[in-house]
Amino acid sequence: MNYILFDGPVRNALLPFTFTRPVADILIGIMTIRQKWEARLGSTITTITEDYLSAKFPMVEMEENVMINAAYLPNDILAELVSDLKENQAIFKGDDVIAFFTTENQEEVDFDSYEIIQYNGDALTVEHTWDIFSKNDAAICEDFIYLTEDRKSQPIPKSVNVIAPENVFIEEGAKLEFVTLNASGGPIYIGKNTEIMEGTVIRGPFALCENASVKLNAKVYGATTVGPGSRIGGEVKNSVLFANSNKGHDGFLGDSVLGEWCNIGADSNNSNLKNNYEEVKLWSYETEGFAKTGLQFCGLMMGDHSKCGINTMFNTGTVVGVSANIFGSGFPRNFVPSFSWGGAAGFTTYVTKKAFETAKLVMGRRNIDFDETESAILEHIFEETKKWRKD
Repeated sequence: MNYILFDGPVRNALLPFTFTRPVADILIGIMTIRQKWEARLGSTITTITEDYLSAKFPMVEMEENVMINAAYLPNDILAELVSDLKENQAIFKGDDVIAFFTTENQEEVDFDSYEIIQYNGDALTVEHTWDIFSKNDAAICEDFIYLTEDRKSQPIPKSVNVIAPENVFIEEGAKLEFVTLNASGGPIYIGKNTEIMEGTVIRGPFALCENASVKLNAKVYGATTVGPGSRIGGEVKNSVLFANSNKGHDGFLGDSVLGEWCNIGADSNNSNLKNNYEEVKLWSYETEGFAKTGLQFCGLMMGDHSKCGINTMFNTGTVVGVSANIFGSGFPRNFVPSFSWGGAAGFTTYVTKKAFETAKLVMGRRNIDFDETESAILEHIFEETKKWRKD
C-alpha cells in the first residue's frame, strides 16, 4: 500500500516551523512524525504539502493510496487501523479525519459515501507550535518503548552516575563518561554516534538523536529532545531542537522549540514565565495577532536558519520567523518576522543575498549543499512574509 501524509488545517498553526517543511517532518519525541509512521507501517511515506515545498518533499501517488493526517502521531492501534483500510473506508476521531483510502482515478472524496470507522482511543496530536514541547514528554516515552522493545542497550559506562538504569538506552557509538543520568522521572535515549561530555547532569525524559552532543557541565531537564547533529550546553529545560541547530554555550533555553540551522549565542537567555504568572500568548500567523496558549510556561519559538548574538534576551512567548538575525542589548519584541536583521533598537530587512551566503556556509560545515531547491524555498518565504517586516 502507498501511504501519503497530508498537512491538513493545522499547517498554519504550526508556522514558522511549517514554512520550511511539511507537518510530517516536525520532530517531537525521538523521531519526526513521518519517521514514526514509516516505522510502524514498514513503508516509505511521502507527503502532500505546499506547492513551493514539493520539489524538496515530493508526493508519490499510486493506483491505491491511504492518506494520513500528519497532525496525528501513530500508536499501535492507529497504525493497525490505517494498515487495514480498504476502498471507501475512512478513520475519524470525532469530526477529524485521521486517514482515508483513495484511488488514483478518484475525482473527489465524499465522506458521505464512505464507511466511517470511529477511533475513540487516545492519540497524540500536534496542532499548535507549543504542542511540540508541551507534549514532548509523552512523545519521548512512546518512542522510547517502540524503539527499544526487545533490544539490548549498550552498557552504561562505569564512570556514569545513573538512577533507574532500566530506563536508559544507549545506541552504538555513543560516548559518555563522568555524567549523571536520572531516568526515574522518564526514559533517557542516547542515540548513535552521540557524545555527552563530562560533568553533565540530565533528567529524563530526554532524547539525544544521532550525531548530536551535549557540552561540558550542561544541566538538562526533561522533557528535552536534541535533534540529529544538534548541540546543547548551559541550562536547557523542556525544549526541542530540530536537526543541526546549536545552543552550545551557557545561558538558559526553556519550554522552547528551535528549527533547523539555528544558532543561539553565548550567554543568551529566554524567559519562559511572565513576571505576573499570567497565561502566555504567542503570535499567531493565522489571526495575525496573539493567541492564548493555556500555558503558564512558554518560551521561544524560532524558525529555521534564525540566529542570535551573544547575550541576547528573549521575552516570554517570543516567536522568531525564518532566517532572522537578532543581536544587541535589551529585549527584542516578541514577534520577529522572517528575514529580520537587528534587535531591540529596531529591525531592517535581512536581504536574501546576505542570508543565503550565511546559509551556504552554515550548511557546508555539515557537508550539506545549499542548492537551488533550498534557495527557492527561502525566496518564497521572503516574499510571503514581507507584509510583517517594517523597514
